[in-house]
Amino acid sequence: MAREAALAACLEAVLGSRSSANRVFELLEPLAGQEEPEDIVSAARTCSRLFGALLERRELFVGPLPDQDASLAESYSAEDKYRIWMRHRYRDCVGCLGELLGHEAFQVKELALCTLMKFVELEAQYPLIKIEWKGTLTFPCDLLKVVVDGLLPTSEDASLLISRFQEYMEYDDVRYFVMKAVTASVGQVMQKTKERPLPFYQQNVFSLISPINMPNKESEIVKFMVKQDNREELKLSRLQAHKQVFEKMWLTFLKHKLPTGLYKKVLVILHDSVLPYMNEPTLMMDFLTVAYGIGGAISLLALNGLFILIHQHNLEYPDFYKKLYSLLDPSIYHVKYRARFFHLADLFLSSSHLPAYLVAAFIKRLSRLALTAPPEALLMVIPFICNLFRRHPSCRVLVHRPGGPADMSDDPYVMEEEEPSKSRALESSLWEIQSLQNHYHPDVAKAAAVLNHSLSEMEDDISGLLELSAYELFDKEVKKKAVDVPLEFEQVRGLFGKKNDIFAEHFSLN
Repeated sequence: MAREAALAACLEAVLGSRSSANRVFELLEPLAGQEEPEDIVSAARTCSRLFGALLERRELFVGPLPDQDASLAESYSAEDKYRIWMRHRYRDCVGCLGELLGHEAFQVKELALCTLMKFVELEAQYPLIKIEWKGTLTFPCDLLKVVVDGLLPTSEDASLLISRFQEYMEYDDVRYFVMKAVTASVGQVMQKTKERPLPFYQQNVFSLISPINMPNKESEIVKFMVKQDNREELKLSRLQAHKQVFEKMWLTFLKHKLPTGLYKKVLVILHDSVLPYMNEPTLMMDFLTVAYGIGGAISLLALNGLFILIHQHNLEYPDFYKKLYSLLDPSIYHVKYRARFFHLADLFLSSSHLPAYLVAAFIKRLSRLALTAPPEALLMVIPFICNLFRRHPSCRVLVHRPGGPADMSDDPYVMEEEEPSKSRALESSLWEIQSLQNHYHPDVAKAAAVLNHSLSEMEDDISGLLELSAYELFDKEVKKKAVDVPLEFEQVRGLFGKKNDIFAEHFSLN
């Protein structure tokens, strides 16, 4: 309490008389020293009130800030000398608050962030630049960049502080200039790494930009932290301008190599949260092509973005189906992105104009991999295969070819062949599905037996099966009600029938 009282007295003295201006150092000292978090918080709050009042009272120098020593020259009035000197103290305060964004105590980080954003709002209302003509931008971009740089450290996770900052991103003008600041930061920081990933930094950038809620219509751009009746506000009110900045930010971020885990996070949101808000979504082709070529789950996730570019933007991808075919490996029945992959694969294989050899190759490969798949995956993939037969009747030769190979090595299908046209799938038979008719799980055996009969023309709805889990399958079995089995029998009347009863009566009488 004594410390707070001393700070309050100091604040009153500095604001009350310019002769006490030097006491501002008493307020700044705790911000730069190794003080206790409580003392830093008290000093930061006091500095917030001090410089907030000085900005509102227009007692800070306006215009390009002269060097502090140069300000002592005779050409400046006493009033200007005071304002220049106090403007330097304000700059020192901002620098200290920027450093405190990396403090180990979260309460210190949070207060530093909120104080800096208060200064952003005040500087926008009371600019520290000379307005020489109507329409001059008065938003303090340099001050906001101090905030953004503090939110993006290279050596620690700042996601908690970034989540605190998200409330400010609801302002259209703040979001616009934050995106510009992020673009500049990524260019500066990643240029120094020579394409070496910076996991903490890149994760922090993703945490900051991934929750951005872009407007869908120009009429939605109405929420500004600072109301400015100038040409820049007119620019900020245009959806096209926001999309351009948004697009440049993401392209700058994604042109650098990402850590593997971050690739997945980006690809999960790309089709919903990024591509729809870009002026030219096809610019993402390079990133998606690289991701699609990485393999594994990353390739599966890249399918969503590629699907949008191919179907909505008429993008041509050479050897697309060959690459899709190569993604079929045992892991597709086990990865958590299984539902997304089969949903997209269903869309890609929906065209009736696909050649029979290609569809047959997909059917055969999925069937071969099904031999080691879990029951919940089999209950999804068997109807999936049945739908492919309905769309492509010429592939039914796989079902109607009598008998299967005596040994797996006799099967003409070449599982290792990467080119579907050379896999010889149409020469084979679907003995794998026939073998699943003897599966230990009765539902799987029943599903596989469907191919023994003529398929209906109506396709199976697999949407409810894509997310089926082993837990749900087990839970379903447990909840099945036991059925009483009717039994018919004659009651046993002894080892020798009626004679046994005579002996029993005889011994009982004796």
